[in-house]
Amino acid sequence: MSEIVLIHGAYQGSWIWKPMAARLRAMGHDVYTPTLDGCAERAQQLRAGITNETHAHEIAELLRCEDLNDAILVGTSTGGMVLCRAAEQARARVARVVFADALALFDGERVADMVSRRNPVTTDFGTGPTHEDARDRLFAELQADTRDWALERYTLHPRAVMEAPITLKSFWMHKWDARVIWCSGSANPPRAHQQRAAARLGTPLLTLDTGHYPMLQAPHELADLIVGN
Repeated sequence: MSEIVLIHGAYQGSWIWKPMAARLRAMGHDVYTPTLDGCAERAQQLRAGITNETHAHEIAELLRCEDLNDAILVGTSTGGMVLCRAAEQARARVARVVFADALALFDGERVADMVSRRNPVTTDFGTGPTHEDARDRLFAELQADTRDWALERYTLHPRAVMEAPITLKSFWMHKWDARVIWCSGSANPPRAHQQRAAARLGTPLLTLDTGHYPMLQAPHELADLIVGN
């Protein structure tokens, strides 16, 4: 049995992991799917001061408060940035890191350095797509019923997370048990970005034949890659 923490990406919340979390729990694992500050059901908390640092601190504190000492951290999309900083803060509690079509930035890099974004909605504290843009672009690859379900749940993402440079002083200096998964139907993050992360971590680049949402499109296959030997 493993202790697994699933970290969502931009415009998402714990809901994005629902099918895969059910799969992992059915396999006998303990699974945590926190919604990060300012996102999904916590969107009413969107405000100044929410950063990748504060998101990562939430995950590190989750590990501490739940007494998780051999956790598998799984990040998708911008959740990869949170994963790196949380693992850096709570290294002794982390058994494995898994990047599931996730951003794996180096110290000082920004999201815009690696991916092209189109966020028609920008407020003082949040950024993201309109409903139409989410339907026709962001979630276009999903089956109709899954797309409609996601459209009812997506929210803006804290702006500073998307725009500020990441702070990572030691993550890439450590040796990790790592998995890096590239989704071949996903444009962002690009394959070269995923390959760079795999090379730095000294692990093969794994591939899933899905778009950017493998947890919704191939939950069983992704679950096996997360916990497999």
